[in-house]
Amino acid sequence: MEFNSTQTIWMQIVDWVFEQILTAAWKPGDKAKSVRELAVMFEVNPNTVMRSYDYLQNNEIFLNKRGIGFFVTENAMEKVKLLRKKQFMEEEVPVFIKNLKLLGVDIQEIVKMVNCE
Repeated sequence: MEFNSTQTIWMQIVDWVFEQILTAAWKPGDKAKSVRELAVMFEVNPNTVMRSYDYLQNNEIFLNKRGIGFFVTENAMEKVKLLRKKQFMEEEVPVFIKNLKLLGVDIQEIVKMVNCE
């Protein structure tokens, strides 16, 4: 993974996990990679991965079974979609709307593009 400087590494790992869940590479009940495995895979400190896993557990995307590992929860897909939607609406939509206004783009042009007309 190529990390970027615009977002913390632990949050980029969370985004990577989100992708695994959204693409169904990781399904409900699947065991997640261990903290050590992911740390080696991404060449980061295990504490960084643990911070990601704590976030995922706090948001009910992962379930920690002590001594066994982390598992994808049954409703992880819905939780990820809600978190991603919230982030999209708070961060990306305002920038998009600002650009529409600055460029004088009519919203109907966008609607036609979305509807493939």
